[in-house]
Amino acid sequence: MTGFQEYFGETHNMVRQTAKKFVEREILPFVDEWEEQGGFPRDLYKKAGDAGILGIGYPEAYGGSGGDIFVKIACSEELMRCGSAGVAAGLGSLDISIPPILALGTEDQKQKFVPPVLKGDKISALGVTEPNAGSDVANIRTKAVRSDGHYLVNGSKMFITSGARANQLSCAVRTGGEGHQGISFLVIESDTPGYSVSEKLKKMGWWASDTAQIFFDDCKVPVANLLGREGQGFYGIMQNFQSERLQLSVMANMTARMALEESMKYAREREAFGKTLTGFQVTRHKLVDMATLVEASHEFVYRVAAKIDAGMDQVKEISMAKNFACEVSDKVTYDAVQIHGGFGYMREYLVERLYRDNRILSIGGGTQEIMKEIISKFILT
Repeated sequence: MTGFQEYFGETHNMVRQTAKKFVEREILPFVDEWEEQGGFPRDLYKKAGDAGILGIGYPEAYGGSGGDIFVKIACSEELMRCGSAGVAAGLGSLDISIPPILALGTEDQKQKFVPPVLKGDKISALGVTEPNAGSDVANIRTKAVRSDGHYLVNGSKMFITSGARANQLSCAVRTGGEGHQGISFLVIESDTPGYSVSEKLKKMGWWASDTAQIFFDDCKVPVANLLGREGQGFYGIMQNFQSERLQLSVMANMTARMALEESMKYAREREAFGKTLTGFQVTRHKLVDMATLVEASHEFVYRVAAKIDAGMDQVKEISMAKNFACEVSDKVTYDAVQIHGGFGYMREYLVERLYRDNRILSIGGGTQEIMKEIISKFILT
């Protein structure tokens, strides 16, 4: 991979090997079964915590192993190698729910809510999307009214990754008036009276990831669980989006890379009209186009990640990188199924799952259309 060593050194490669061995030992032997069952065992979180996987990239003060942004990317890429984006997303739900606690929380809140998750003892999820407010974050309706040292929370959250069994939810709520200034962040624990969860939602892809709707009915949450000040929630969400979009870009890139690899392997082995598929110019050129796009997308995302790691504001660039990575993955997974022909439509072939799992990536973390609106504000003003 061009420029690989520019971003990944010895420490990153050690992290990569740790994650690779974990995947080979704890996930690959069972992943097809988990996909068909629609979920993976809860104890996988504990195994990942014990192996140090969950703590990669997080402060040592809270049980993490530290490191820069590329240790997290290296780990994420290897987790995606399990072939199930649902497993990777489920194990990775802490990566969108813990950052708001670290960014806005007090030291007591960090010590209470972060270490148990990094150990794998508890599962953390992010609660922002609602049935009537997805990309329109400023329009969330879940309401939190302060009273006698508590907030009474009423409303619901939708499409919550790890929502069916999360122990804690970093949750965006409305504590003030309309618009973004009325939004705050609460950590809501799942054993709080008034907190309930739907059955697992049935999805097109990410089968092994439990996704649920969460309901709040006079849910009594201590004021001590407020992250930052009232009204800071929207800014916490926006800050979190940059990281989430980077993670989704990495997932898209790995989805595309695995689809390319599977296609090259199949094209070398599959015979038609007396020769392998690689014997046909049209197939060779299709693979070249796929490989070029995958390479370009990886380099774009890595470069943006390096700038984020250096403390540079990359809102425009990560929006571009996410859209580009998802467009590349859309095309490469489509072409991979086409190269496989009828076998590409069969579940026992990885490209079938990659094709389905890919579809959510240009929707989650901000849709392609929202990304374009963000970009337009930078280039047209």
